[in-house]
Amino acid sequence: MNAPTPSQLRPAHPTFREALLYWLKLGFISFGGPAGQIAIMHQELVEKRRWISEHRFLHALNYCMLLPGPEAQQLAIYIGWLLHRTWGGIVAGVLFVLPSFFILAALTYVYLVFGDLTFVQGVFNGIKPAVVAIVVFAAWRIGSRALKNNILWALAALSFVAIFVFRVPFPYIVLAAGILGSIGGRLAPDKFRVGGHGTSAKNFGPALIDDDTPPIAHTRFRGSFLLTLLVAALAIWAAAIALLGHPVLQDMGAFFTKAALLTFGGAYAVLPYVYQGGVEHYQWLTATQMIDGLALGETTPGPLIMVVSFVGFVGAWTKEIFGPDALLLAGFAGAAVATFFTFLPSFVFILAGAPLVESTHGDLKFTAPLTGITAAVVGVILNLAVFFGWHVIFPNATEAAPFEGGFEWFYALVSVAAFIALWKYKQDIMKVIGACAAIGLIYTYLV
Repeated sequence: MNAPTPSQLRPAHPTFREALLYWLKLGFISFGGPAGQIAIMHQELVEKRRWISEHRFLHALNYCMLLPGPEAQQLAIYIGWLLHRTWGGIVAGVLFVLPSFFILAALTYVYLVFGDLTFVQGVFNGIKPAVVAIVVFAAWRIGSRALKNNILWALAALSFVAIFVFRVPFPYIVLAAGILGSIGGRLAPDKFRVGGHGTSAKNFGPALIDDDTPPIAHTRFRGSFLLTLLVAALAIWAAAIALLGHPVLQDMGAFFTKAALLTFGGAYAVLPYVYQGGVEHYQWLTATQMIDGLALGETTPGPLIMVVSFVGFVGAWTKEIFGPDALLLAGFAGAAVATFFTFLPSFVFILAGAPLVESTHGDLKFTAPLTGITAAVVGVILNLAVFFGWHVIFPNATEAAPFEGGFEWFYALVSVAAFIALWKYKQDIMKVIGACAAIGLIYTYLV
């Protein structure tokens, strides 16, 4: 009888240090948005290391996609929690965003200090049209997957009209969509039933956490643990708010907590809410700076919602919360506050809710409201695309003069070309951004 090959043996349980080093590595290479990040984790954790089977990986992903927050980071928390209990989840989630936090903070400083340089302006002039194409592509990609019938298309159209024409705040759109989804789940259940992710069964060899692995002891629901975790999380949140001291930072803490609780559908869905609060209400930054921040977020690793650290950095810098001589410290503090309060709920949702969500997975009463919200999110993303596109092709436009400054035909063509590259030719997002940045730089120096 032949001895089993290494690929036929169940891998050894990784040590905490081995897992820590992997999550740190992932934090530096997690480009490509949620789809790219999930693909990277699948290739490494399912195919190469075999720490978790494909079925269990997708099962965990399904849970994360039902929750508000960045699903890729939540998936990392979930798998880290499966492997090494609570601290494993915390380490995985923190390291998933920590590299991008420092990278984005450094780039934001460069942007604020040297943003008037021709070179920097040229790069951003090219990246902005790429961002427009990326947002439009996101609306198409999510819409083609989520809008499976006329009722869901109608919900998407209603949400677009509500936010674009009537300026209805994003939270109210989410609430209304959830209520309509709940009603629709009762009246027309087939229209609001969520399908599976449809993946072919692949055999990568036995996994550490395999399909037939018995329930792990620490993953079973315990009321005492849930209560302790919720009390601890609430205490940490309240203490952090109290310790901030400065009113601007306290406003940021409260605002980004609300944003974190409304991110059904991913970062693109919550960006309109961040725009409404950061640009229109608190005036932490301008509309142009918001587009620039999204461009920076697209070019750095980590979840796209990390753009909130840019908003926090610029807002604290602009408001000079520590005085005109401590702008860097102010910016770093604002970025840290925005990041902390945005991601804290994700840890609570996974560590406290995974056993509970598992028991309701596939229950139409639970999933139908989220189907309605997902449909509405498509309309919200389309509104975001219109907003960004308008400011790119009419850079001097205002609400009172929407066509001010003339039509930037060149950047409109760049946006169209970038969208075609993403949609038809399936080009990598980073390659499209890099090409557009080069085009923008060349064009800026030529004209």
